[in-house]
Amino acid sequence: MYRSPHPPIDSPSVSLADFVLAGVAARGGRAALTCAASGRTITYAALRGVVDHTAAGLAALGIVKGDVCAIFAANSPEYVVAVLATARLGAIATTASPAYTKDDLQKQLKDSAARILFTSAALAPVWAKAVVGTDVERVVTFDPPGGAEPEQSAVEVIPFDVLSVERRTPPSVAISPDDVVALPYSSGTTGLPKGVMLTHANLIANILQVDGSGHYIDGEDTTIAFLPFFHIYGLTILVFMSLWAGATVVVMPKFELEPYLGLVERHRATLLHVVPPIVVALAKHPAVAGRDFSSVRKLFSGAAPLGAELIGQCTRRIGCVLQQGYGMTEASPATHITSDHTARTKPGSIGCPVASTESRVVDPETGRDVEPGRDGEIWVRGPQVMRGYFKRPDETRATLDADGWLHTGDLGHADADGDFYVVDRLKELIKYKGLQVPPAELEAALLSHPAVADAAVVPLADAESGEIPRAFVVLKGATTADALMRHVAERVAPYKKVRRIDFIDAIPKSPAGKILRRLLRDRPL
Repeated sequence: MYRSPHPPIDSPSVSLADFVLAGVAARGGRAALTCAASGRTITYAALRGVVDHTAAGLAALGIVKGDVCAIFAANSPEYVVAVLATARLGAIATTASPAYTKDDLQKQLKDSAARILFTSAALAPVWAKAVVGTDVERVVTFDPPGGAEPEQSAVEVIPFDVLSVERRTPPSVAISPDDVVALPYSSGTTGLPKGVMLTHANLIANILQVDGSGHYIDGEDTTIAFLPFFHIYGLTILVFMSLWAGATVVVMPKFELEPYLGLVERHRATLLHVVPPIVVALAKHPAVAGRDFSSVRKLFSGAAPLGAELIGQCTRRIGCVLQQGYGMTEASPATHITSDHTARTKPGSIGCPVASTESRVVDPETGRDVEPGRDGEIWVRGPQVMRGYFKRPDETRATLDADGWLHTGDLGHADADGDFYVVDRLKELIKYKGLQVPPAELEAALLSHPAVADAAVVPLADAESGEIPRAFVVLKGATTADALMRHVAERVAPYKKVRRIDFIDAIPKSPAGKILRRLLRDRPL
């Protein structure tokens, strides 16, 4: 067993909203959240009031402790307020990618039994159909007054500003640290997306764990937030940790390189949260040449491991250090972190366990721990680990054992110093630009085509995106690879699209019928 070398955390028994907002009054007029597109800003002095008034407005709509509020929108300051206001009432926020199709969103709304949907008028072609047949009673749009009117909806549609206009006091709610506050959806180690039950204590612990493991951030920092808030990394580490520390968060609705570079310069950003494809761009894209990065002291990358050569190219060009974090949605998300001192960082390592976290490397065949240097499945245990999958006891038991160990599904090893390395993936999940793509979902879409007899989807390494979905298809009728890719694209979010199809005589499977994905992943192009 490998224990964190960092001092254990002392996590307070408070709600997430109270924890994040604890220091706001002392920060006065410093910008807490700034919209990159419009420039509108919520100061720290105003933030608690905005959250409380919004929470009171939600309570007036009948939202009570334990209710689920869904958010289907691009990043915005209002997105953050909506999550904190939901948390303030002891309710639960479930977040959905704005790239979702009607079917994607409807499945999540039904499974989570969401009563409120926060979204925008621009996404009405999706949500107006998705809310039909769900428990959603009202749609709340983040659009500013006088913006585009959404199309006809089966439920009442109200603007977000209406919630806080009366400046009411929210009700007092008894919230336990073990109450669920966030319900992001993850495919976990296998299968279709499942709701991950994360508690107030989980998210608070993870903020303190990352802070206590050397990810230094304070009230002097400014960061540019383009990482999606529907992803728990964007929500916990980028947004909530920044607000807790007093940093300024400049919110981008979506990433575009040139505007991003301009924001870094204009706002004198000091700490940049990135993902591997952005590290590639910062290292190699010609648009980066000549830009002023003198304010940037550190890059923090997550979602997938980075190679030592790429890290060197990027940090030399930007003139700062790069720190990496590793984790998964089921761990709020961070479980391991590297040092931000270049001399202490080992090439290819994801670092050691964060504070108050234990880790093991286990032979997946025998269930026994392996010695340093040998590969096995990485397991983690700590206060950031989820309560379980929502309404999925069997899947919970398969991922989270009786002793509290979270089986990550990632293969790797630890060295004699306790630094970890990820080398492969036991789990089936594909990571496209840091976003989860479950093969089972794409396989189901392929099998819905009348010419497909069988299908399997595996990751294919890609320099720009990390991994792309590659499908192997057994035909029973006439069609083409392009036609099948169009068929899938019509049924899934754009980032989930199949990007290569190979035809095959039979899908290799075990005697139990499980797809032998490793055999497919090793097939030559």
